[in-house]
Amino acid sequence: MEYLKEYLINEGIHPSYQRLRIFEYLDRGEFHPTVDMIYNELAKEIPTLSKTTIYNTLNLFKKNGIVTRLTIEANEVRYDTNMQLHAHFKCDDCGMVYDIQVEIPYLTSLTVDGHRICERHLYLKGTCKNCLKETR
Repeated sequence: MEYLKEYLINEGIHPSYQRLRIFEYLDRGEFHPTVDMIYNELAKEIPTLSKTTIYNTLNLFKKNGIVTRLTIEANEVRYDTNMQLHAHFKCDDCGMVYDIQVEIPYLTSLTVDGHRICERHLYLKGTCKNCLKETR
């Protein structure tokens, strides 16, 4: 937890207990949670936590460049702490979202056809390898 506290301070964010716990939850795995997932898990330990606090914290994290919003489905926003350039794959069967490493030249460029790129998102959908194993 001390490492995360230092990380937030270095990124210009005051490390309140709730912010630390939210970032720790985000950084724990590669499952790209929604606000509801974060709330449902952390409210068990922090009864005073509200969804408003989570939204405000995630907006602060995004503003400071330590999380990315993923909008793979129109009605669902997920969050990712992996700020390295990568794509995302969402399984249509189980709903899991995975980080995928891809090599597409225009994704690494800062300009394309004279346009300045500020954000890059590549979303892939299909059936994950775990679900494919279950159907065999």
